[in-house]
Amino acid sequence: MSAAGSLAELVVGHPAGADGYVRLDVDADVWTALAQGCAAGAHDLSALWADGGLDGGWMRMALCCEGLRAIVSLRTEAGAYPSVAAHHAPAMRLERAMRDLYGVRPAGLPDSRPWLDHGRWPGRQSDARYEFLTAEGEGLHQIAVGPVHAGIIEPGHFRFTANGETVVRLEERLGYVHKGVEGLLAGADISRGAAIVGRISGDSTVAYAWAFARAVEAALGWTVPQRAALLRGIMAELERLAHHINDVGAICNDASVLTINARCTLQREDVLAVVAACFGHRLMMDRIVPGGVAADLTADGAGRIRGLLARLEETRAEVLRVYDSMPSLQDRTITTGIASPALVRQYAAGGFVGRASGRVFDARKNFPYAPYDQLPFDLKTRTTSDVDARLLVRMDEIVESLKIVGLMLDRLAPGDIRNDGPAPAAGEGAALVEAFRGDVFMSVRIAADGRLAHVHARDASWFQWPLLEAAVEGNIVADFPLCNKSFNCSYSGHDL
Repeated sequence: MSAAGSLAELVVGHPAGADGYVRLDVDADVWTALAQGCAAGAHDLSALWADGGLDGGWMRMALCCEGLRAIVSLRTEAGAYPSVAAHHAPAMRLERAMRDLYGVRPAGLPDSRPWLDHGRWPGRQSDARYEFLTAEGEGLHQIAVGPVHAGIIEPGHFRFTANGETVVRLEERLGYVHKGVEGLLAGADISRGAAIVGRISGDSTVAYAWAFARAVEAALGWTVPQRAALLRGIMAELERLAHHINDVGAICNDASVLTINARCTLQREDVLAVVAACFGHRLMMDRIVPGGVAADLTADGAGRIRGLLARLEETRAEVLRVYDSMPSLQDRTITTGIASPALVRQYAAGGFVGRASGRVFDARKNFPYAPYDQLPFDLKTRTTSDVDARLLVRMDEIVESLKIVGLMLDRLAPGDIRNDGPAPAAGEGAALVEAFRGDVFMSVRIAADGRLAHVHARDASWFQWPLLEAAVEGNIVADFPLCNKSFNCSYSGHDL
């Protein structure tokens, strides 16, 4: 098997499962060749995780390219396996995290430092100092920021090396919001699992719940009513709209334009109030469940949402008009925080981070699922890769989401909103769902008694956080909040 095009070669003749993934067990040589294929750009690394104990445990890798998806599994040798990161840098933090969580040993891993384990876990306490990477040169100094920040935000540590005001290196240390998600999910029943997954990253609760539901449904052959599929899409687009408009305001706020932030904050509150009235929860938490949805939409609720769409379009148009008319604001955003398109492609970064750098990827388009497989909408990209591009991609997507919600409301016919589940059975399923910040991957393995044997969730932020480190280099320290907000990576979704 050659490295270039290896995934396509590997899956030839192997049927995909109900979830669209081809599943194959591979040996160490093929595993390494696939890692090299990632590095060569032949296919993208979608996720990497450990499944099972050190004796008889497996490493699994999700890969995709040109409409193909596969999950390859390698049995470890008492926890040891060839490192993917030795060939493909985007796997580095994934492998460090799996080593912390499961004790697996990636042979040849270039960075041996812990990642999620801060030396405070029960039975694993350590006072060992975490060594940040060094930078050499005259006049360099370090600035430590976090993990506790001035605003009401999640904790994360940022270590800057600067020459005067210019950032020479940024290194992140995350893991402060580690919750033991995979441990909590192991052995849980499906309903309990859905509740836990919906709380992995609260700003993407709809997307996570949907990914989990789709993975479970694929594993068990559980069908979903058409009305439920449309309601899921409506919820997902409302979640996207709420966060995109809020992010636009927050970026402008960090550039000291408070009026835009105020307008966007009020509009986000409008979205949350409407969805609370329609679905019974401001974030729509626990509203998507395996088999369908837990809350229906009344005719009055549909009317409320249509009114909201009109107000959102009015706000979007006004915010864009003000943004375009303020050279002083654009001076802060244009050419600031450029994420190299080559790095974006290497890391297969999704969402507005990827699309602002010209990467044409959206799970709703590349691997369409109901109801998006029946809906026309455009995928907009930019190419300047800066804060301005990431803001404008959000504005573009607001336009498309408004159109998508309107189309789904038009097609919302009466019908059931949930199907009963099948009898307990063993099975495996995976799903890729487009959250507001990018693709969320979910893998579920169900035991014969119907309980969850293993669940792995990969937030889009895993492949975006490293790009923030690169994007801030060469910028002034004062522009870091602006760059950071334009990425808006999830701490909680990353820290598991």
